[in-house]
Amino acid sequence: MVLGGEQGADGTGRMLAGRDAAMDGALSALYGGSGGRGSSKDRGAGLGASAPSVARWLGDIRTYFPSSVVQVMQRDAIDRLGLSALLLEPEMLEAVEADVHLVGTLLSLNKAMPETTKETARAVVRKVVEDLEKRLATRTKATLTGALDRSARISRPRHRDIDWDRTIRANLKNYLPEYGTVVPDRLVGYGRAAQSVKKDVVLCIDQSGSMAASVVYASVFGAVLASMRSIATRLVVFDTAVVDLTDQLDDPVDVLFGTQLGGGTDINRALAYCQSQITRPADTVVVLISDLYEGGIRDEMLKRVAAMKASGVQFVALLALSDEGAPAYDHEHAAALSALGAPAFACTPDLFPEIMAAAIEKRALPIPDAG
Repeated sequence: MVLGGEQGADGTGRMLAGRDAAMDGALSALYGGSGGRGSSKDRGAGLGASAPSVARWLGDIRTYFPSSVVQVMQRDAIDRLGLSALLLEPEMLEAVEADVHLVGTLLSLNKAMPETTKETARAVVRKVVEDLEKRLATRTKATLTGALDRSARISRPRHRDIDWDRTIRANLKNYLPEYGTVVPDRLVGYGRAAQSVKKDVVLCIDQSGSMAASVVYASVFGAVLASMRSIATRLVVFDTAVVDLTDQLDDPVDVLFGTQLGGGTDINRALAYCQSQITRPADTVVVLISDLYEGGIRDEMLKRVAAMKASGVQFVALLALSDEGAPAYDHEHAAALSALGAPAFACTPDLFPEIMAAAIEKRALPIPDAG
């Protein structure tokens, strides 16, 4: 991200003017100088810790760069320059480009946030959440509705309820090469009429600081699942304590502000609570979203997972639910879960509906290639 430089500082030896100079100044304020802080000796004057200068800089980068680049630069400014405290000011929040990572930062600052900032912060979070719901809800509902229908297969379906793909596979032995067709002697179908609860889903979410994006996405998916009459959804967040936020699922913003990012991790305690809430194990899917750095009792955690699976629960372990892939995670615990038949892997929001559909249908999960 280098446009030019003075006195050969960037190896270009070229002077910039106009818009190019302004873009170069916005970049060097963040990335120029020692540690990215810049100084009067660098090309840019740096951001310092001044709210007015940061607000101007935020306006500049939104003018010169596309939204995706602005979001990256904002994250870098928070990480490199320690600007998190400035997000506690309402004027600053109104200037930023909101995304999932910014929501995670705001949630981590929630307890320190003054009352004058909280309403602005909720508005920022709500905008991101609503955008995510628009993007994810339709496909999620369609995918899971189909999975629920298929999971209720019947052996003598009406014509419109025949699952032709499975019927053909079940009757391949009856293929007649001279006619180029399969003659089915067994039809596979599924029922569609019932509107009662067919599956119970428990989302168990690690709210340690490294899981911020996962918490945001999981809260949105929790709200989407809770809106489906045929799925009973429970949402549990945990660190060393366990909090059940199921009664807030009608508003994912309330869910997010009910979390407390940071702190330790006790997966065993969280799974113990989830296990206590299961009443229909054969019709239950438990989704653990965690980097698996367990601060509780490891052997007990693994015993709980084994017991749930033995009772018929479909258990899914996600190392992350985010666009970035797997973060740092405990490889030993991931391997132990895999040995129990519960492989742990990272999942993008776009793949999550397919993962849930596979779990509902009790078929192999479409695990993404780790490479």
